Amino acid sequence: MKKKATVNNTFVCQVRMQAIRDAMSVLSGKWKFHILGTLIEGDKLGFMDLLREVDGIGTKMLSKELQDLEINHLVSRTVMNTKPITVEYAITEQGKTLSTVIEELANWGIEYRKSILDTK
Repeated sequence: MKKKATVNNTFVCQVRMQAIRDAMSVLSGKWKFHILGTLIEGDKLGFMDLLREVDGIGTKMLSKELQDLEINHLVSRTVMNTKPITVEYAITEQGKTLSTVIEELANWGIEYRKSILDTK
């Protein structure tokens, strides 16, 4: 008689899965990795600079995504005392911890694309 396959339901597994759900909740969406990667490379950027760098995003979506990233302490927002008022966005120390994740995800994507194209 075959044993029925079971899902590992240990405490460690539950903690890992909750951590993955938390990360996916904070980082989900089409634009967040692009915004974070741009700020990691560009240090401090204004709203219009980000709008130019993140190809295809609209102003409303960029504003919403930046708010989400700021709420989650991955991006900081500084209002400059200029006329007209300008806003500068920067990656936080917590946001910088994602640089290796973003780099590894990019490397995986490159290799995955190669493997798919090589099989055709």
